[in-house]
Amino acid sequence: MTNDQTARQANIAAIGALPGQVAALTAGLTAEQLTTPYDKGEWTIAQNVHHLCDSHINSYIRCKLIATEERPPLKPYDQDAWARFPDAEEADMAASLALLGGLHSRWVLFWQTLPDDAWARTGVHPESGAVSLDEQLRLYAEHGRAHLAQMQRVMVAGGIEA
Repeated sequence: MTNDQTARQANIAAIGALPGQVAALTAGLTAEQLTTPYDKGEWTIAQNVHHLCDSHINSYIRCKLIATEERPPLKPYDQDAWARFPDAEEADMAASLALLGGLHSRWVLFWQTLPDDAWARTGVHPESGAVSLDEQLRLYAEHGRAHLAQMQRVMVAGGIEA
């Protein structure tokens, strides 16, 4: 196995594990704990979970576009505005956790069955430029890890035991 293949497998595994990690981290937290902005300038725990769902849905669609079209445009969105919608501030995360679980199951299958020649295919993001499927995988595996860490920091700031 090449270094690229090893890195891809590790990132695919990270994407596959994320929904369970998020569910485990947030299990048993109260509505107040989920929706209190304990760390100034950081999203609440609930906003992080809902954001992961929103963001990864967008990325999944971008991946499908990149895989099926020639250099498709990749539309940006205002994640902070999305995080302020009432559905993103809601303490009930059951729908987002279920959606994240189903989405990541599909995404893992997508990554595992992607032909070798497809990894270099690119889409064009107006802020980031050309983005390959290889980069999408790496970015969103890291994105999940970053938001898990952010939720842990928020929990520490709120005195919540993980």
